[in-house]
Amino acid sequence: MATSILNKKSLTFLEKYLNNAAPTGYEWDGQKIWMDYLKPYADEFITDTYGTAVAVINPKAKYKVVIEGHADEISWYVNYISDAGLLYVIRNGGSDHQIAPSKIVNIHTKNGIVKGVFGWPAIHTRNKGKEETPKLDNIFIDIGAKDKKEVEKMGVHVGCVITYPDAFFILNKDKFVCRALDNRMGGFMIAEVARLLKENKKTLPFGLYITNSVQEEIGLRGAQMIAERIKPNVAIVTDVTHDTTTPMIEMKTQGDAEIGKGPVIAYAPAVQQKLRDLITDTAQANKIPFQRAALSRATGTDTDAFAYSGSGVASALISLPLRYMHTTVEMVHRDDVENVIKLIYESLLKIKDGDSFSYFE
Repeated sequence: MATSILNKKSLTFLEKYLNNAAPTGYEWDGQKIWMDYLKPYADEFITDTYGTAVAVINPKAKYKVVIEGHADEISWYVNYISDAGLLYVIRNGGSDHQIAPSKIVNIHTKNGIVKGVFGWPAIHTRNKGKEETPKLDNIFIDIGAKDKKEVEKMGVHVGCVITYPDAFFILNKDKFVCRALDNRMGGFMIAEVARLLKENKKTLPFGLYITNSVQEEIGLRGAQMIAERIKPNVAIVTDVTHDTTTPMIEMKTQGDAEIGKGPVIAYAPAVQQKLRDLITDTAQANKIPFQRAALSRATGTDTDAFAYSGSGVASALISLPLRYMHTTVEMVHRDDVENVIKLIYESLLKIKDGDSFSYFE
């Protein structure tokens, strides 16, 4: 493979895919973009009731391997409309109340997008002695309506989902920045693996299920459903993890990971150790830089859903280090993106039909 594996078509797809809103529970437009990109590289597609999409290569094979990311992004719901026409919100996923003030938002209605802003009292008017921090009960959205009646006339009601419009850009040549890199990058990277397999004319001895799951942000729900549907033998999951080198993060508790230093391979009870060893051995053999992370009871990713589905699925987690998670300026390094793609690709080439990954063989 060439040193750089992302081409112009890849990056055009990435930008379109990132800039499209896909809040938890409303992922289908993004899934259509994703499936459209994968059409030349897959034999067939599977979709389910809640919107998970799967591109399948070699669907008749009995032995099944999943590579997976999740499609949804954090967002807000309209929870209450005041008589003054201001909107109060609840989370849809782990949305950060502290970054909300002064952000522009898109409110999704049946008639299209209604713009709004998270308002905040001016610095001049606040009590300097005991300033309030942004909290769920004091952040609010102003859509320019004079009262509740006007809000309703604009098509906004309780239950409307709210996203940030922040778009993709490249910072200093090699840093990708956008909202929803968690985990649109996962869907992008597994799509690129499928592209490389096709372009390099690789034939796998198993069925490959390139899976873009919904509703990870509210409890791994999409992965749970699709794992039961596919019943895979192996699952390699990719998600993001924290770069811990920026201020106010304690490495003693959060671990040591940095963008630009390679994929982060997880050590955790949900990670099947022989599959993990295959991945680390593959990285070393192919001179792919990688980092390690120790995770406690759960990985907090779709790995957990796949690992504990059915009678147990050999599962592993390859994470992309990311700065400023759950903000609108999430940041990853292009080199890490390429190395995650390479590591998944090369690991697939090492998996054999019928591999049990049993500790007892």
